[in-house]
Amino acid sequence: MPTRRSETFDAVIVGAGVVGAACAYYAARSGLSVAVVDRGPVAGGTTGAGEGNLLVSDKEAGPELDLALLSTGLWRELAEALPPEDAIEYELKGGLVIAPDETALTALRAFAAGQRAAGVTAHEIPADGLRDLEPHLAPGLAGGFHYPQDAQVQPALAAAALLRAARRGGTAVRLGEEVTAVLTDARGAVRGVRTPRGDVHAPAVVNATGTWGGRFAALAGVDLPVLPRRGFVLVTEPLPARLIRHKVYAADYIADVASGSADLQSSAVVEGTPAGPVLIGATRERVGFDRTLSTEALRRLAAQATALFPVLADVHAIRTYCGFRPYLPDHLPAIGPDPRVPGLHHACGHEGAGIGLAPATALLVTAALTDTPPPLPPTPFRPNRFPHHNATP
Repeated sequence: MPTRRSETFDAVIVGAGVVGAACAYYAARSGLSVAVVDRGPVAGGTTGAGEGNLLVSDKEAGPELDLALLSTGLWRELAEALPPEDAIEYELKGGLVIAPDETALTALRAFAAGQRAAGVTAHEIPADGLRDLEPHLAPGLAGGFHYPQDAQVQPALAAAALLRAARRGGTAVRLGEEVTAVLTDARGAVRGVRTPRGDVHAPAVVNATGTWGGRFAALAGVDLPVLPRRGFVLVTEPLPARLIRHKVYAADYIADVASGSADLQSSAVVEGTPAGPVLIGATRERVGFDRTLSTEALRRLAAQATALFPVLADVHAIRTYCGFRPYLPDHLPAIGPDPRVPGLHHACGHEGAGIGLAPATALLVTAALTDTPPPLPPTPFRPNRFPHHNATP
């Protein structure tokens, strides 16, 4: 039987995905003593099922784009600052958004104009210039937009690297320990968490549990309507040459990201990897935590990918995987202190953008933990902005 223990820290971060790891990294760097607790391994949830997207191209002007722009710079800094043994496979590959017809291209122009006003770099690419960027694209496309700021990391490596760096700063990492209760005092303020191996005391607890953010919030006695949104990714056999240079997707992907529909939606997102396989996403549907393989979702992905890149028709898909995006109704994450329970903080609900938004999220959380000025206005992400909602799927 494991020995029970009782330890005290400045903050306990629950969740060892990339958001929790980033919170630990920046909190430790600010001088806080931190513990990270997770019921599973590092990157065992949504992070491990992600593609590592660091995107500005799919976000309209507003709070999430501001968060993404801050994060893109932070990821560049991290890629340079982390030691070689903690390489995160950062790649500033750029994004290419494709318009199949003039109607879609007109909509993309308006979308890009708003983004440019917010600080995004977006270059319109005429139809006859698309193949200069991606030689294997299908003919007959109307044009597109190139986003040089879009990048990628290997998400599990990134989470592990950030946690190792936090550990070097004194952070304790407790894996394989499920939080069974949030400890509070007589006034209802947070005082730590309970696990089967003992209590971990702290005046602040950060909910970085991703798709399970609503369930964890309920442990603390508050409502946060995080729901799982399932997505599949197809992985091809390794290809001998880098057929696809950018992250390439059709314009309808942007509408799918912004949609609140529970039904199956799919729009091709295609990219090469340094190791050779091509990754093909992305589907979205709300089916609870059902991991059943959807042949319809995979069929749609394959058809849409080959419509963009006919060369893929002769390539074998060798595996598929699915994950659950932590969805909130207004498509913005919940970040920062929860006024309903003093000492409770949230860093969850990023849907499919958590990897990209992790560093900026962590800076907002760290600013709240240290009572220092935040890097951007936190109000749009306040956790108590939702009316009462039953978030249990």
